[in-house]
Amino acid sequence: MSVAPGSLEAALHALDLPDPEADDPSETEFLQKVDQAWSVCDRFDLQTEIWRGRILRRIRDRGKRHGRNRDGTFTFVQWLRERDISKSHAYNLIQLADSADNLVAEGSLDPACVNNFSKPAFLATAKAAPPVQQLVNTAANEGERITRHQVKRLDDEFTAASSVLLPDEVRQRTQAQVLPPRAVAPLVKELARLPKEQQEQLRQALAATPELDAVKATTQTARSMATVLDAALALNTLREDGSLNLDKAMGEAQRLEVLGILAEILRHARQVEQAASQLNRSWQRMGDLHERLWLESGDGTPHLRHLLETLESLSGSPLQVSIGTLGGQERLRVEITVSGG
Repeated sequence: MSVAPGSLEAALHALDLPDPEADDPSETEFLQKVDQAWSVCDRFDLQTEIWRGRILRRIRDRGKRHGRNRDGTFTFVQWLRERDISKSHAYNLIQLADSADNLVAEGSLDPACVNNFSKPAFLATAKAAPPVQQLVNTAANEGERITRHQVKRLDDEFTAASSVLLPDEVRQRTQAQVLPPRAVAPLVKELARLPKEQQEQLRQALAATPELDAVKATTQTARSMATVLDAALALNTLREDGSLNLDKAMGEAQRLEVLGILAEILRHARQVEQAASQLNRSWQRMGDLHERLWLESGDGTPHLRHLLETLESLSGSPLQVSIGTLGGQERLRVEITVSGG
């Protein structure tokens, strides 16, 4: 395959990396040169991975159509295994190729201008809203170098200026550049995680004081609310209490300005439940194996019997476990009672 003089391959061969041991160039010039070299590699990597994704897509589709040959020599998974490519990585590359082809097919991106993107910028563009894609692709078509930071900024601006989750006062102040989009966009993300009732509650409060500090505080409140709701839904302990009113409990915590602490408690509670579930499975399995080995051993295996006797503190109920010393104090022992029903 021939390589045009202005191609990425030519750019790679033309890279001039600075000497790390030399005093000249200056630190600023050194970093500028390595950043330029890195951006060239980024573009080369993007083109390579897009084409790899297209190749993998053909192989996958071939496998879907024909399946395994009669002699058993071909499947998509086997092809990946022979080249030490994980299935998840293969599908990520296929997704990248799909994104590239879709952006080009929509007509807003010149295929020759894909090189103007860094790989992170291209992936961010593929996930952005269509109006953001249009703005980014237009800039790329005009020869502008596209970075992930630029795409994120445009995406934040679009989200902050158009989301119906925000009160009108916040949208208007964002469009007037009174509120920075980078501060408003996270609020939209957190509000989207909440039920409509909580969304409306926070919208009304924010509409009364559409200031930057209020936006930041509301974002944190929404984040804590979402964490509380997600954790509460996952906690068996709370689901078993039919008289619990989570919304009122959350409202009281919000009034006391301890919603973040409540979210932290529920996060740890979820971890405790998960640990207890895993402990119960391991304890039951250990007990079964302990009993089996005890029956198979005998007087001729005194050391094995001694080991099993020592482990009875872990295989019995209550389960007794040492968790070591704390701050130089005496060893701490914990007893856990495991019961059915």
